[in-house]
Amino acid sequence: MIVKTFCARMDHGGCGLLVHMEEGRIKKIEGDPDCPLNRGTICAKGIAQIERLNHPDRLTYPMKRTGQRGEGKWTRISWDDALGTISKKIDETIQRFGPEAISFAQGTPKGLELFFLIRLANLLHIPNISTPGHICHMPRETASMITCGFFPVPDYDHPPSCVLVWGSNLFQTNEEGVIGSQLRRALDRGAKLIVIDPRRTSIAARADLWIQPRPGTDLFLALGMLKVIIDEELYDQPFVDHWTKGFPELRDHLRPFSLEKVSEITWVQKAKILEAARLYARTRPGSIQWGNAIEHNINSFQCARALLILMAITGNLDHPGGNVNRVAPPIMRPGELVQIKQFPEKKEKILSPEFRLSTMMGFVPSQLIIKAILTGHPHPIRMMYIQGGNPLLSYSNSKETFEALKQLDFLAVSEIFLTPTAQMADVVLPAATHFEFDDIGHYGLPHGFILARPKIVEPPGECWSDLKILNELGKRVGLGRYFWDEVEDCLDEILKPAGMTYDDFKTIGLLKGKWEYRSYEKKGFGTPSRKVEFYSEQLKEWGYEPLPTPLGQPSDLEEALKEYPLLFTSAKDPYFFHSAYRNISSLRRLSPEPILMIHPLTASRFGIEEGDWVEVHTEKGSIRQKAKLDHEIDSRVVILSYGWWFPERKDLELNGWKESNINILTDNNPPYEPGIGSTPLRAVPCRISKSQPF
Repeated sequence: MIVKTFCARMDHGGCGLLVHMEEGRIKKIEGDPDCPLNRGTICAKGIAQIERLNHPDRLTYPMKRTGQRGEGKWTRISWDDALGTISKKIDETIQRFGPEAISFAQGTPKGLELFFLIRLANLLHIPNISTPGHICHMPRETASMITCGFFPVPDYDHPPSCVLVWGSNLFQTNEEGVIGSQLRRALDRGAKLIVIDPRRTSIAARADLWIQPRPGTDLFLALGMLKVIIDEELYDQPFVDHWTKGFPELRDHLRPFSLEKVSEITWVQKAKILEAARLYARTRPGSIQWGNAIEHNINSFQCARALLILMAITGNLDHPGGNVNRVAPPIMRPGELVQIKQFPEKKEKILSPEFRLSTMMGFVPSQLIIKAILTGHPHPIRMMYIQGGNPLLSYSNSKETFEALKQLDFLAVSEIFLTPTAQMADVVLPAATHFEFDDIGHYGLPHGFILARPKIVEPPGECWSDLKILNELGKRVGLGRYFWDEVEDCLDEILKPAGMTYDDFKTIGLLKGKWEYRSYEKKGFGTPSRKVEFYSEQLKEWGYEPLPTPLGQPSDLEEALKEYPLLFTSAKDPYFFHSAYRNISSLRRLSPEPILMIHPLTASRFGIEEGDWVEVHTEKGSIRQKAKLDHEIDSRVVILSYGWWFPERKDLELNGWKESNINILTDNNPPYEPGIGSTPLRAVPCRISKSQPF
């Protein structure tokens, strides 16, 4: 028997799958050639899902810590005991310290589990939810809503004539609702390709123009391109005249920017800045494929604003083949699912009201949770519940995160495997994973469609889905009237406005909204002026820069570069998802060790050869990764691998959480992006030396 479904939880998901079943077990997974998203392509992670499902190290029953935190001593408990312990701790913490003393945390959202978590938090009046939002997606989404009123999605259905890929690598990683095969089809049809990336990725290797900027200078480069387009009058004048606000202010704002200065700051030749701006502006329709690499510095939000203005000023916004508005299908709105109306005072109670943009999205930048645990300011956090996340690897300044987790009164973690973070917990809950429960994919994402992810096999042992865990926990804390007898009842409720049940949805597989181009011609853009706002009065009123304006200059690093003369940036591994799946044998064979990419001349300066272990030092600490020489990297930059720990190394503390983890090197102190709280995870000054293997 073959079951059609969609990939998920190995990354953001979305690829259509054909799952071959035999006697209730999955025997083979392949791409679905009929799926309009991936059309049969599938990556190594997708194939490895069978390995993950049947992995001997999976957590299969709830456990309670019996030794010191992180010591690795556990006792098996029942689900009744586990939920009873957690609900009791929630009640005690609220009674003694108030709901502000609890934080819920989510790793990368993969399905409905984030919305269930927010629902429980809102009903308990817990304001402090930590997600990766401040460094992933939310700077782009908030910038989009403020600038044009929707999140612009690359339109690969109507072939673009030019694609500008900025800080994204779709051939190796999934960018939320967009899949690499969609971009590849556009290129195969002849689209021109501009790639902006410090590394020569597989996409950059196909580019008509590859631009290699200094890490962290994306906003300066975007402003340089805007200046060229305006100075040379390459913009779409009818669109600018009728549908934008603030063009004169933008033109005046860019007047002091010289391309020579932009070139000096970005390390990009003036001729290449001119070429990129002209190629994108003249080759229409043009689409920008942006990635979350632009969100890893204190200019994240304003960089996203600059790229949105690039889309609009060239007439490519909501235009066929450009970046378009994909409205969602008629289903329950996320605000209703998370019961936001039950917690109207959340904005006043949240830990970081000064970060107005993150507050608008309902989350707290993770570093502020960590600091509140350690300092008690502005109020203490005593308890955390974490699902699908590994903060010891993913939060900046991992050492401080470690100290914070040790200091908590109580920590509960829902996970598939015993990650370094899960090893710090008081209670660990065994989570079901993809194929083991009914779920809806891409709900709440701004890509205009949702996916059916039906249950195909039974979860092992006593594993529960995060949806079931949270649904049952909600009942335990006295909120049963807001939760469901069975999770499937919620799925039917979500789909009711579309006139279908989840069983109906499973037969369809993919449900789209009503998509159309140039919808602004009927009702304008979703902004106060009903136009694309280059100049935002709203931002000015909130105390933020109304035009894209850089915070800081690369010259601010000059003092640090005297002691730490190189800059490091990072790259995600195509065979893993953040810190996950380094215990999957087939994937680990493809990427067995953390790799540091370095120019041969730089390696020679420090006596390093191919395959040597290299120690990387910053002001925060040091780690080791293995050298790979690459003559196409700038000699002033090294590129580190992200998310590394070593599940096989039982001899190392928490399976080597700090040996090669780049967040040992990063800082979580100010300055932050002022509206959303992004921290600098790239362009970090470092020095290197040859090292011994650990």
